[in-house]
Amino acid sequence: MKDLRIVFMGTPDFAVTTLKTLIENEYNVVGVITAPDKPAGRGRKLNESAVKVFSKEKGLHILQPTNLKNEDFLNELKALNANLQIVVAFRMLPKVVWQMPEYGTFNLHASLLPNYRGAAPINWAIINGETKTGVSTFFIDEKIDTGAMILQEEIKIEASENAGSLHDKLMTIGSQLVVKTVKQIESNAVETTPQPDNVEIKTAYKLNKDNCKIDWYGSINSIFDKIRGLSPYPAAWSTLINGDEELDVKLYTVEKEMEAHDLSVGSIVSNKKEVKVAVKEGYIKIIDIKMPGKRTMDIKSLLNGYAFKNDAKML
Repeated sequence: MKDLRIVFMGTPDFAVTTLKTLIENEYNVVGVITAPDKPAGRGRKLNESAVKVFSKEKGLHILQPTNLKNEDFLNELKALNANLQIVVAFRMLPKVVWQMPEYGTFNLHASLLPNYRGAAPINWAIINGETKTGVSTFFIDEKIDTGAMILQEEIKIEASENAGSLHDKLMTIGSQLVVKTVKQIESNAVETTPQPDNVEIKTAYKLNKDNCKIDWYGSINSIFDKIRGLSPYPAAWSTLINGDEELDVKLYTVEKEMEAHDLSVGSIVSNKKEVKVAVKEGYIKIIDIKMPGKRTMDIKSLLNGYAFKNDAKML
């Protein structure tokens, strides 16, 4: 059995679960690398990453480099004398960092690689209407998410699953897969598989304002999948035209109703209890919405103080 000295790299909550699982399994984590503190909120108070908050509680040695090629940081990293590095939801590493430890640097990715390499694998799997996804561990190489695969675990995507619930499932399954991977490395039993490379591979592009906008002319399923795939974060959005008002609204929960109608796409149908948007194959019924400057609310709460005009529409 190898005597492992692990450096863990990660930033958000997704990474905390894995770090916690490593500690619970009594692995020797000699250092944690996480993002520098960022000013947040109105007071611009410095915000610590979820990984930093957890690492402080556990008394772990923390490094927060702004530049991963900085000589002082590289010397500090070398001084930890780690022989394995584990990366979960961090950033691209320079070769000088990932090739440092004797047993390599491996990454946990929230997709069934080679599909959905990139920044937002959980969102895109749902947006694209996939019925399954999973987690993969692989050794890091020069490119993003392309290294030799170690282990994979598959799970079903439920029909009404959103990005938030899938994130939480993959976070837990992923932490267990990391421990399985570490056990293989520890007992010298790792077998890797090169990732296939072909034109069919789907990509998890970085999310931005343009690709989060709802296209009401798409199929009812594609609209439904996009909204749940972007909920609760960063959220799908649309422009609401209501009389003289033009408002960018965010939609979090919707239902689909297959029904023939002769309304134009984007037309809003509303009464005192519900609001629906006409699409080609029926209606998208809005359940949770966020108006500009307001908190997210269910549609009944919105209708208590807000009225949709007869010619209201979504663009």
